[in-house]
Amino acid sequence: MSMTFNTEHTFTEELSRLTTDRRDFLKRTGNSAVALGVLATTGGAAFAASAQTAPDMSNGANNFYKSDKVTVQKVTFKNQYQMNVVGNLFTPKNLDRSKKASAIVVGHPMGAVKEQSANLYATKMAEQGFVTLSLDLSFWGESDGQSRNAVAPDMYAESFSAAVDFLGTRPFVDRNRIGVIGVCGSGSFVISVAKIDPRMQAIATVSMYDMGAANRNALNHSQTLEQRTKIIAEAAEQRYVGFAGGQIKYTGGTEHMLNEKTHPIQREFYDFYRTLRGEYTPKNSSRLLTTHPTLTSNTKFMNFYPFNDIETISPRPMLFTTGDKAHSKEFSEEAYKLAAEPKELHIVPGAGHVDLYDRVNLIPFDKLTSFFAKHLIAAGA
Repeated sequence: MSMTFNTEHTFTEELSRLTTDRRDFLKRTGNSAVALGVLATTGGAAFAASAQTAPDMSNGANNFYKSDKVTVQKVTFKNQYQMNVVGNLFTPKNLDRSKKASAIVVGHPMGAVKEQSANLYATKMAEQGFVTLSLDLSFWGESDGQSRNAVAPDMYAESFSAAVDFLGTRPFVDRNRIGVIGVCGSGSFVISVAKIDPRMQAIATVSMYDMGAANRNALNHSQTLEQRTKIIAEAAEQRYVGFAGGQIKYTGGTEHMLNEKTHPIQREFYDFYRTLRGEYTPKNSSRLLTTHPTLTSNTKFMNFYPFNDIETISPRPMLFTTGDKAHSKEFSEEAYKLAAEPKELHIVPGAGHVDLYDRVNLIPFDKLTSFFAKHLIAAGA
């Protein structure tokens, strides 16, 4: 298991190092890196430093929602490469096990864990009669993968296929009626895997990030090629350090402290990941590193093009859900434009990007339910 930081480092020293690295990174790459830093990993669990200075943007949030109508069981299964993938299996208490039910896999935001957003979606959809499975993507949470926090888009996609393997072999699940929901970065991962795994019969994304475009171009294509080249060069040089057994370096992620200069997008993520609203630290993890991918692996996203050939998913239906105020809306709009029918773009009035992680008064669960009822339940009737 890789060390997250040297044991002689104090908590304060490591936090100071991360903050200094961040400032140096911004100086080198320009203002657009503010967006890029957020895009690099829109997920993670939580250190609530300086939470008192953060405005509460959680109206209606209920990330840790529990339901007395649903049973939850932790499950572990192998992916194609014999790595353990860990998930939570949600089943309706009134499930008729003499029949085969429809099922849905739910993926968490990039850098987060299943306990952040994915469990909420899985619980709510299980209340509607679906068997659901939230999962930790490889290298994150409780799933296998070394080094921890590594970026590996193909392995993330494989986690979803492994989840379908698991669900499709349950005696109470109809393997011909399995759908998938990808939240934030997982939206791009489910599109990537759906192109090569036709067992996913209906695909929905929520607050999707195209993690490839986000890292290559930043929001609104605000990053220059020169800035991108500098990021790639720094990551490549750091590989020598890692190869020689040196300290792992991390990048991106959500800020650990706020100040008067903190970018509004960072504040939005901070309110979820660094406060009690959504903070969650997996066992054997460092709270300082929960949203930060390894520097040397993060450049893997530069070669990640999930929207290429998206039209080949047709005739399986796709639903793209985004908020009308979401800074990430461009990605859902682009995917919708490129996808073939049947497809739908659902825009939630008054919702920002992170709002759709956990604000149950804004998340369109009725829309998701009708989408999967039509394309999974009705399709199997």
